[in-house]
Amino acid sequence: MTDATPIDPAALIAEMGRRARAAAAVLALAPTATKAAALKAAAGALRTREDAIIAANGEDMARGKANRLSSALLDRLMLDAQRIEGMAAGLEAIAALPDPVGQEIDRSTRPNGLVLARVRVPLGVVGIIYESRPNVTADAGGLAMMAGNAAILRGGSEARASNAAIHACLQRGLVEAGLPEDAIQLVPVSDRAAVGAMLGAAGLIDIIVPRGGKSLVARVQAEAKVPVLAHLDGIVHLYIDRAANPEMARAIALNAKMRRTGICGAAETLLIDRAFADPKPILATLADSGCELRGTEEIRAIEPRAVPASDEDWDTEYLDAILSAKFVDGVEGAMAHIAAHGSHHTDAIITEDQATAERFLNEVDSAIVAWNASTQFADGGEFGLGAEIGIATGRLHARGPVALEGLTTYKWLVRGTGQTRP
Repeated sequence: MTDATPIDPAALIAEMGRRARAAAAVLALAPTATKAAALKAAAGALRTREDAIIAANGEDMARGKANRLSSALLDRLMLDAQRIEGMAAGLEAIAALPDPVGQEIDRSTRPNGLVLARVRVPLGVVGIIYESRPNVTADAGGLAMMAGNAAILRGGSEARASNAAIHACLQRGLVEAGLPEDAIQLVPVSDRAAVGAMLGAAGLIDIIVPRGGKSLVARVQAEAKVPVLAHLDGIVHLYIDRAANPEMARAIALNAKMRRTGICGAAETLLIDRAFADPKPILATLADSGCELRGTEEIRAIEPRAVPASDEDWDTEYLDAILSAKFVDGVEGAMAHIAAHGSHHTDAIITEDQATAERFLNEVDSAIVAWNASTQFADGGEFGLGAEIGIATGRLHARGPVALEGLTTYKWLVRGTGQTRP
C-alpha cells in the first residue's frame, strides 16, 4: 500500500488494531526464548541489510534537506553504520534482559487462607507515534514485543523510507522465530488522519506513546481517547552549586549541552550559585564550543558573548546549541526556579556537598534527578534497560525511561481452598 492508494484511515487503523489484538494474544503467552530469538534475528537482519537501510535513509535525508528541516531534526533522522549497529546492539540487549511477563511482584496470605499474588502481564496493543528518529522503529518495536505486546508504529513522513527498511528487519526476526508478523506493524501511510484514527481507537489500542515535537505530543494528549504515556517538554536544568568541583562542573556543563543538542536530555538552562567561585571558565567553554548563551545581565557581565535572555527563554526547549543561563541564591534558588519553569523531565546538581546533593535529589520533582553526572545520561540504554520507548514525566503507571517493565501492568491472582465470603 502506498500513500497514493485511496484509503479510509479509520478503517485501516481498525484493521491493523484487530490484527494486533490477535497477535498480542499470542505474544502474551510466548516463551522468553522465542521472543529473544526474534530480536536476535532482527538484529542480524539490520546488520546484513545495512547498505539498504543507509540507501533508504539517504532518500529521507535528501528530502529532509530539500524541505529545509532543522539541523536538529536532520541529526535525529540520519543513519550511518554506527547508528545501525547501535540499533542492532540495542535489540540484543533487550533480548538479554529479564522477561517481566509473569514476574511475581508480591504475595500475601490473608487470615482466611486466601493467597494473593500480583504478577506482571503485557499492556496489550501499544501505539507509538513518532517523528524523525528512525531508530525508534527498532527500539519501540523490540521493547513492545519483548514485553509481550503487539505494536502499531506510526513514524513521521520525513523518515518513511528508513522506517520501512528497519521494519522489514523486525518482521524478518518475527518470522524466523515463528511469531506473527502482525506483532509489529508499521502504518503504511503518511496521512495525518491516521494519527487521529489511532488516537480514537479505544478498544483496539490500549496505550499511546508519542515521541516527537511539542505540537505532536500536545495533539496526542488533547485528542487521545486511550491512555497516553508521554512528556511534553524536556526543559532540563543543570545547577552548579557553590561546592562544585570547577573542572567537573565545566566538563559536565559542556557535555550536558553540546554532546547532542537535539535530544530530550540535553540541558536547556544553566543555573549557577552566586557563591560559586569562578563561573567564567564554564561560560567561556560553552561559548567557545559554539553554544549561544542567553543570559541575565550578571551572566553577560562575565561572558560578553552572551545575548540577553527573555522571560520566554526559561520555558523553552531549544533542542539546539542554545542555553539560557542565570545566577541563583544557592540550592533553594535553584529548586525554586526548577519548580517554576521545569517540565519534570531531568535535572542535575553538581556539588561536592553530599547534604546539599541529597536535598536536591529528594526535593526536585522530576522523573530523573542526577548528582555529579551529565543530563545526557537520561536514556534507557544508559540506564541498563536495553533501550527505551520514551521518557514519561507524568505520575501514573511509569516514570522516566520506559522500557520492558513500563510496558507491563499487573493482575491479581487469588488462590483459595474453598473460601466463601461471610
